[in-house]
Amino acid sequence: MSADATAIATSELLEAARVSNAWPFQEARKIVERIEKRGDANPTVLFETGYGPSGLPHIGTFGEVARTTMVRRAFEILMPGVRTRLLCFSDDMDGMRKIPDNVPDRAFLEPYLHKPLTSVPNPFSGDYESFGHHNNAMLRRFLDTFGFEYEFASATDYYKSGRFDAILKRVAERYDDIMAIMLPSLGPERRATYSPFLPISPKTGRVLYVPLKKVNAADATITFDDEDGEETTIPVTGGRVKLQWKPDFGARWAALGVDFEMFGKDHGPNMGIYDRICQALGGRPPEHFVYELFLDEKGEKISKSKGNGLTIDEWLTYAPTESLALYMFQRPRQAKKLYFDVIPRAVDEYYQHLAAYPRQDWKERLGNPVWHIHDGNPPAIELPVSFALLLNLVSASHAHDKAVLWGFISRHVPGVTPESHPELDRLTAYAIRYFDDFVKPTKVFRAPDEVEAVALAALSEKLSDLKAGADGETIQNEMLNVARSIERFQDHTKKSPEGGPGVSIAFFQMIYQVLLGQERGPRFGSFVALYGIDNTRELIRRVLAGEDLSKE
Repeated sequence: MSADATAIATSELLEAARVSNAWPFQEARKIVERIEKRGDANPTVLFETGYGPSGLPHIGTFGEVARTTMVRRAFEILMPGVRTRLLCFSDDMDGMRKIPDNVPDRAFLEPYLHKPLTSVPNPFSGDYESFGHHNNAMLRRFLDTFGFEYEFASATDYYKSGRFDAILKRVAERYDDIMAIMLPSLGPERRATYSPFLPISPKTGRVLYVPLKKVNAADATITFDDEDGEETTIPVTGGRVKLQWKPDFGARWAALGVDFEMFGKDHGPNMGIYDRICQALGGRPPEHFVYELFLDEKGEKISKSKGNGLTIDEWLTYAPTESLALYMFQRPRQAKKLYFDVIPRAVDEYYQHLAAYPRQDWKERLGNPVWHIHDGNPPAIELPVSFALLLNLVSASHAHDKAVLWGFISRHVPGVTPESHPELDRLTAYAIRYFDDFVKPTKVFRAPDEVEAVALAALSEKLSDLKAGADGETIQNEMLNVARSIERFQDHTKKSPEGGPGVSIAFFQMIYQVLLGQERGPRFGSFVALYGIDNTRELIRRVLAGEDLSKE
């Protein structure tokens, strides 16, 4: 591209970014306004995400980093040349208030309740010195694999190294102001004992929720009764205390100068408290984005300690990372169930968006999820077979290795090989694993009744009249012609091209239930084209002969 063409493209991109309705650009424009009002000569914009390592990281944790990165990249388009940073902050100095359900030996951790997570031994064995260090490493491993550009920060390191000393002293100096913000939000019982400082017992190492007897702002110390009843005075600096979680939010924003942070809906009611504490400590609250929570298959909130819902590694066992990023991009302010059933659709939608991208203008491209998933540079990938079709192919062919699938694919799409289409080759492996673990155990075949048997026989006859290489559209039309002639499968709310009744969805549901043991699937004509007309007719023959396909 020439210099003039590059300048024009850059100008068009910037203009589209200024009006884009994609939510990352909407959030980025708020940050632009913030930075322009601040008037710094050489600003650095700090994006932050928080992680509570009380359990293994789950997809919601990843989603927060992915979504924040999308806003960061949108901001960099709007303000080119402005330095940005993304800080992934782990609250690993929190006390372990309960033992997670998904650790190998819960009894092993019982003696360490209420100690900071980085003081709790690692129950998973290995080289990590603590439970907190292990969970931090699990988070970083995935973020690194995905290629995020970020800086990792540990609360333990920040408290113990003295990086938070200045803000902790300020909390002591403005203790009454912080209490005036916090107390109205608490019940009477909690109000009587509340303090923003949580001392760490010099004797037991546990994080203590105890009332303070004195806060000395002059020498930055607090006085309290330790667990054995002895009055104890310790500095608020050097990692000897930590802040309660609500003051910790606001204090961290003030200490680090955070410009943007998103968090889940469960934090929404406390957002005003975080902001006021940040302001009381001399900071400016960041721009916020409140997203809806992820739910498991029962509609319950996903929890790290419960281990419900999908883990990062589980998703990546069955689908590429890009499909996960797509799921994070879509409708972030809408609660979504996050379990295995959502994976196939997310995979196919990702490749559909990718295929549409080259045909779009800049406004459409900036609304396309793949622009945000790939930092504005989506790859050019041709995918001649969808993931849903691959799953059906595995189901019908009983394939246990990729070579079987490639036999069908290469016949259906001449010239397509694992070498020419490595992305499709990658999907064949995912499809086999997903089918074996989630589709096969739920397959329920049923025998056709008399009307359905007649329909299947007529369908087989129609297929026999087609050429071996007939495409999916041709096959689909012939299937529709069969259904239109059978009263049960007519839909009188629809019209056929000839003006007669349309075809009920019950026809295709019947085919899936009888031939594949599933309730639904992708366009069946496309599946027949991929699986082969003769192979499909053989399936029908076996069903009509009374063979039990469920035993294969």
